[in-house]
Amino acid sequence: MKRFWKQAEVIAEGGGWGIALDGRPVRTPERAPLAVPTKALAEAIAAEWNAQGDTIDPASMPLTGLANAAIDLASPDPVAFAEPIAAYAESDLFCYRDDRDAALQAEQAAAWNPLLDWAEARHGVEFALTQGVLPVDQPPATIAAIRAALLAHDPFRLAALTPLVTIGGSLVAGLALAEKAFTADALWDAVSLDELYQERRWGADSEAQKARARREADWHHAARFLSLLGD
Repeated sequence: MKRFWKQAEVIAEGGGWGIALDGRPVRTPERAPLAVPTKALAEAIAAEWNAQGDTIDPASMPLTGLANAAIDLASPDPVAFAEPIAAYAESDLFCYRDDRDAALQAEQAAAWNPLLDWAEARHGVEFALTQGVLPVDQPPATIAAIRAALLAHDPFRLAALTPLVTIGGSLVAGLALAEKAFTADALWDAVSLDELYQERRWGADSEAQKARARREADWHHAARFLSLLGD
């Protein structure tokens, strides 16, 4: 699609903040008003529109995409939308430790135990850990509490948490970021630990590095979206 506007600007919209293109309000793919809860987020979305060249590149508008998902997909049924990432309460990355490499086990413990300790203290739960890839059953109370913590978030935060959890394989990491318990950089390092360890040991693969760079960019876009939502 060719660019058809000169200037995007923030406007008041439905008790929140919207974006107008030459005075015309932007709508989502489902034709709902593109209205977000904070002016800071609206300004960042407007900046994405203003940064477009002659041809619109949706890939360069990640905040717009997350806002569309929040409005069109999460808002109608937040529980159904969140179900795929709620399932990570049963299989969080941080509960699975390497069963052969003692050095990797040590790095996993150093990076992941503080995150699980935070989640256990914050939500009054206990996680079951295992070595290897065979599934380990988490206590039902843990699953229930972590799911409830996720579902307490509004549709906009759920939209941002979805890529964070699926990229990292950890609902604990997503919740920690949403609650500002750890930085986005520290959590990215934690969820990337296994891959980076193997790269240090066996050498880098250019295609794998490119794929990780794309995931890292998506991670930080979602983290920025969360931060622009404020407290």
